This record gives sequence, structure tokens and C-alpha cells, in this order.
Amino acid sequence: MRFSEDKLDKLLCSDGVERTIHIWEPAGAKMVFVAIHGGMAHAGDYVTPALWFKEHGIATVSFDMQGHDQQKKVSVPSFQVFLDDLDLFIEWTQKNYPTLPIVLLGHSMGGLILTHYGLNVADIPRQIKGFVLSSPYYGNAIKTPAALLKVAGLLSKVLPKMAVPIEDIKAHLTHDEAITLRHHEDERDGIRASQASARFANELLVAQEQIRGRMQEWEHPLFVALAGQDKVADTSVAETLLSYIEPDLLEKRVYEQNYHENFNEVNREEIYQAILQWLDSRIL
Repeated sequence: MRFSEDKLDKLLCSDGVERTIHIWEPAGAKMVFVAIHGGMAHAGDYVTPALWFKEHGIATVSFDMQGHDQQKKVSVPSFQVFLDDLDLFIEWTQKNYPTLPIVLLGHSMGGLILTHYGLNVADIPRQIKGFVLSSPYYGNAIKTPAALLKVAGLLSKVLPKMAVPIEDIKAHLTHDEAITLRHHEDERDGIRASQASARFANELLVAQEQIRGRMQEWEHPLFVALAGQDKVADTSVAETLLSYIEPDLLEKRVYEQNYHENFNEVNREEIYQAILQWLDSRIL
């Protein structure tokens, strides 16, 4: 298997399409990460942290989300489909790991999705013990032309599948050259997307706006890793929003030299260790 998975499965998503679940699973797992990948990416991107946490007794499961399953251009009908499929994925995880504590793990757009889940789901299953986020996509660090922002909603309605211009940021995701090479190979092989539709781009903007003014409602144990040199997600926006969360619930670490992908950065084992310590103190 391409990303060193122990096995693969299928998730029947809310649109009736089966999508691949990637599973990294130690013998006698003590916990399971339900991992939600970032925009333009895929579940295989979790291979590096998944293999490390596997050695520490933690399973990781992730699936290729709608619009990202070997699509060159990401296109979805709405942001809500990510939340609908997350519900289905959590149900799958509960069925397959009924006795293990679950921690929801999200990077970038995955962090935005999990933030919506944490804020909007009234009865989160008791099996879910906390959240771990990397570079949550609460604001866009890539400056979008003002004229495009003004017409984003209209384009989303009248030309939803039209490709919008996006900057190629693969060189600014991690300082690890081997992982950057993998990103290029994934894009070449049609696993990683290179274009975004107008509807997808606008839905992310709307989803970002919907959490503003609501972070004080957050009620769950939360670990967040932020990147000081993030050229994708605006770290200052994340800092501001996270400041509204009760301090007893939040463990925030800022890694000043990191690019966007903390879990794939050259200092990743330092971050993994910090997460493991947090899990030991709050979850396990």
C-alpha cells in the first residue's frame, strides 16, 4: 500500500459514494485518532504521524473526503457534506473500535471541519475524548484579490465548478524536502488536487465566518499546534479565536519556524511528543 497502511476499508459517504479509509493500526491499540485531512490533500498525508503514533500504541484512521478522492479539481456542493461524512466516519470508528477512546485529529481545513463539529454537535459521543488540531484554517494567509472576494458568492452560485486561481504553495508546506517531493509525486499521480472550484473556495470562506464570535462556546479538551511561518492559514486569526476558549480546555503550542504542515515538519517528533504528553495527562 502506497502510504504504509496496515489495511484499507471503504466508507459509504452521504452522497452514496464509497471512499477509501486508510488504517494504521498497532497491536493492542490503546486509543484511535480519527484524522481529517486538509484541503487539496488526501488521507495518505497522515502517514508520517500515523506511523509514529502507531509505535506508541495509537491507531490512526483517515478517509479521502468528498471532492478530494483522486480529483484534480476540488468541487463539493457545500461545506456541510464534510460534516455529514464526518458523522458517518465516527459511526464507522465506533463500530470498529467500540472500546477505545477516540480523539479527533484535524489539519488545516480538517481543523476547520472539526471546529464546526465541536461547536455545533449537541451530543458528541462520550467515546470522543478530545481534539487535536494543526494549523486550523480559520483565516486565509494567501491574499485573495479584493475584486474576487466581492464576487465569490455570485461565482459560487452561477459557475460553481469554475476553477479559481490559487497559488502553488507546495514549496511552503514543510521544510522536509522528502515530503515536499512526495507532495509533487502525489499531484503528478492524481492523488493530490491542484485546482479549487468557485463553490469550494466560497464555502470555506463562509465556514470561516460562521465560527467567528462563537469560540467562547467551545467545551472540549483541545490541543492546537500553530506554525509561525504559515503561508496558508493565517496564524494571527487562529491566535485571536483561540484566545476566547477557556484556558483549562486549551493547550496551545506555537512553532515559530514551521511552515503550514506541523505534522510533516522537520521538528515533528517534538510536536508528537507534546501531543502524547497532553494525551497522557488529559485523555489516556
